[in-house]
Amino acid sequence: MSEQDRFEYDVLVVGGAGHVGFPLAVAFASRGLRTCIYDLNVNALEAIAGGTAPFLEPGLQPLLAQALESGTLIVSADAASISAAEHLVVVVGTPVDEHLSPHPEAVPLAVRELKQHLRPGQLLVLRSTVYPGVTRRIEQLLNGDAELVDIAFCPERIAEGKAMSELFELPQIVSGRTEVAVQRATSLFGKLTPSIVVLSPEEAELAKLFTNAWRYIKFAAANQFFMMANDQGLDFERIRSALSYDYPRAADMPGPGFAAGPCLFKDTMQLAAVSGNTFTLGQSAMLVNEGLPGYLVSRLEKTYDLGSMTVGILGMAFKGESDDTRSSLAYKLKRLLSFRTLEVLTTDPFVTTDDTLVPMEDVLARADLLLIAAPHGQYRSLGECGVPIVDVWNIIGEGVRV
Repeated sequence: MSEQDRFEYDVLVVGGAGHVGFPLAVAFASRGLRTCIYDLNVNALEAIAGGTAPFLEPGLQPLLAQALESGTLIVSADAASISAAEHLVVVVGTPVDEHLSPHPEAVPLAVRELKQHLRPGQLLVLRSTVYPGVTRRIEQLLNGDAELVDIAFCPERIAEGKAMSELFELPQIVSGRTEVAVQRATSLFGKLTPSIVVLSPEEAELAKLFTNAWRYIKFAAANQFFMMANDQGLDFERIRSALSYDYPRAADMPGPGFAAGPCLFKDTMQLAAVSGNTFTLGQSAMLVNEGLPGYLVSRLEKTYDLGSMTVGILGMAFKGESDDTRSSLAYKLKRLLSFRTLEVLTTDPFVTTDDTLVPMEDVLARADLLLIAAPHGQYRSLGECGVPIVDVWNIIGEGVRV
């Protein structure tokens, strides 16, 4: 019997109850792989074991139910489970600090905690978006004088809200220092998608950071264009619609809106740190995107007597149709308005972690002015609510002038 034949699980996802790890674990389980979710969040594990996803992700709930019923998915908070899996996928957060500096040791620290439970024959897959050079550091940390496990870096590529389609549809980037590591990672992720792209670990690390920074910069360009048009009394949405109409070279220009959340901002700042803070394009994008709430408030101050008004913010998640408030610019908007208005009311149909939220009907009844901070679909019908609405997303279809 080979070493691999003696493993109880095909896959164990470290940090498997989070927004990246949980969909991945369910995806593997749906393909018939014996999958274990390892996490220290006991409340989330209990919810998952009971058949309830701990956060909103379209399409996940039915696959979770099937995986639990078939027995291909289990949960564990016991670190001993790590030794029982052939493939270990590490998904931990890689934040930047208050100085916008990355934390390159986040993943190595997690791997150090796992090291005592590793055994020969395992494949360790790093899934987190990491500072360049982290994969090599993990190799040095684990393998030293003798090979212990194979190591691969296979960055996640999903967008929240699309995970359960994109895990099966998008090409997967796979990297490893050895041919065996690449082959094993290719075989594992080939269970999800037939399209595999092989890079070196250093190429793969930058590929993920470049992807997120590119999106962040595009959003910043759109937001800057919006401000420029708006300052001239023009509706940027009319301009954007016209210039992109049957014109392929402008088809990918996004509309304005809050570019936030747990990935784009911090990964752009990771690149800035990598470049010795010469990535001025990324830093400028940060100033534009992070400055949008302040720009909106400054425009409103010129139009309204905010000090006598109750203002309602609709949508506190960082994006539409999501319950995730991490790094949401809606909260920056709230702080800025709280200093200038009589009262700020906030609401969100999906967010359950903020006890300051009030029902939307209360906001509509009490607010003198409304701002849509997250473009949830149910706000499309608010155009005739009788209260002025600031809709930088153009979700109600009346333009984006402020």
